[in-house]
Amino acid sequence: MEIEGFIHIVVELQNKLEDEDFELMTKVARNMWLSTNSVIYGEMFSHPTQIKPVIMRAAIFARELRLQKVKLEGDALCWSTNFPLTYIDLLPLLPLSAQSLCTERPLTFSSVSMAASNLMHAVQYDGYGGGSAGLKHVEVPVPTPKKDELLLKLEATSLNPIDWKVQKGIMRPLLPRKFPHIPGTDVAGEVVEVGPGVKSFKAGDKVLANLGIADGGGLAEFAVSKEKLTVARPAEVSAAEAAGLPIAGLTAHQALTQSAGIKLDGSGQQANILITAASGGVGLYAVQLAKLGNTHVTVTCGARNIELVKSLGADEVLDYKTPEGAALKSPSGRKYDFVIHGATGIPWSTFEPNLSEKGKVFDLTPSLSSMATFALKKITFSKKQLLPVFVNVKSENLDYLVKLVKEGKLKTLIDSKHSLSKAEDAWAKSIDGHATGKVIVEPF
Repeated sequence: MEIEGFIHIVVELQNKLEDEDFELMTKVARNMWLSTNSVIYGEMFSHPTQIKPVIMRAAIFARELRLQKVKLEGDALCWSTNFPLTYIDLLPLLPLSAQSLCTERPLTFSSVSMAASNLMHAVQYDGYGGGSAGLKHVEVPVPTPKKDELLLKLEATSLNPIDWKVQKGIMRPLLPRKFPHIPGTDVAGEVVEVGPGVKSFKAGDKVLANLGIADGGGLAEFAVSKEKLTVARPAEVSAAEAAGLPIAGLTAHQALTQSAGIKLDGSGQQANILITAASGGVGLYAVQLAKLGNTHVTVTCGARNIELVKSLGADEVLDYKTPEGAALKSPSGRKYDFVIHGATGIPWSTFEPNLSEKGKVFDLTPSLSSMATFALKKITFSKKQLLPVFVNVKSENLDYLVKLVKEGKLKTLIDSKHSLSKAEDAWAKSIDGHATGKVIVEPF
């Protein structure tokens, strides 16, 4: 890049630093420095601009000059091995009050990097309740990986209903473990550092991980994952596609393969399956996975998503707002051997007449009433049962799902993408409950 273009961009950044949104722009500068790849950061200018790493480094330099009035001395500042700049070149970037101080104190790139790299942008909440309004944008220290842990530079985080339900207090006082809490469990990114004992990964590896609901940490620029809950991400699978998999994909996989006993290689006796809320995060994965087995799949969803779920393989589709859909009756008159139940508000009395002799309902969002039904069916030895499903994250199953995505046998359907700076919009979208597929947050 020509020096004139370089100076133009950094001067424009400085102009932005003069504006009212000063706090945001300092975060932008840090975000730019922390990125090792080109990024698109729409907040920087009036239109999205591709920022090269050398510009990122210069921008953080400009920020430090503005905030700390550090002094500059020497013939050259080598921001990159192929882009030397002299302090004379950088004089136009300095405020007039600082230009006369250029020879009083040296400034090296390492001093700038240390000032910036120990903090990151994150989104957290300080107590129960509040919804999206309860989220706060903060700068916190970048976490350090401990034994058997990895430090990840995040590229995508997928929200799940459990994230905002914990904030709502559904698991109080057990979760979160402490306040403030950075939510988000399903992430994809790049390994930047490994802790002691890590054997399967190294810096630079692309991965996806489940951070665990107790720890969270996904709504941030960096997060720490456990090696045992991290798997490699092939180049064919994007960060957003991968981030959608852990909770939603594994819940669908576990319900079908472990609870219902469906073999995803197509073998075994044919089973009639009903999937409720089929256009949600779990439901869309469940439809696709179920069709890998020997199954006839009936689903419920809203009218606007009927064609979508049909395109993923659903054999019969019920609009849940119609009388037939509300009654869960199969258009072909089939009785369901298994129900993958991701909706809410459907009583057992609606399921029971639609089940086969030994039909089972696997409840993905168990409530007190459904747990009571579960207990009643157990103690009365009923052939028809309602059983709760609690996902058990296993890396081998997650790796299996990633390979299916790579092979084109499984898709992550993305409802919307939001920048970390607009995480509250993503949070509200998830709470609304009408997302078609996954809601993704990206740190840029």
